[in-house]
Amino acid sequence: MRRTLIRSILVACCLGAWLTGCSAGQLSESLPENMGGLPADTPPPPKVPYKFPAVHDMPPPRADKPLTDKQQWELEQNLTRLRKRQEAREAANGDGGQKPARHATKKTRKSRKKPMALHGSEGAGAKTKP
Repeated sequence: MRRTLIRSILVACCLGAWLTGCSAGQLSESLPENMGGLPADTPPPPKVPYKFPAVHDMPPPRADKPLTDKQQWELEQNLTRLRKRQEAREAANGDGGQKPARHATKKTRKSRKKPMALHGSEGAGAKTKP
């Protein structure tokens, strides 16, 4: 019973000593370089801690309101009129709204070579490069 008590006290002390290495204080900054501290030419830490962005702050409500059904309908009608007017201009110019032709120098997919198959994918007798 006494051995168990001594072992548990010893384990608690070792655990406490081990956990002090996880403390918030930065012990490595105060130690000399040969004992695991920072090198002599390291710049000093900033005097004012860094400010992190306020990611949890909600933005203020928007001043703009969503469009009503009537406003949305009016905008759609306006866009339809503009599209028809543009199509009429293109027809009058003689373009006919045709898309420009593709360049003849562009390679097609058929002209590409097939990649070499991995071993075993074309059958049992497929050769592989060493």
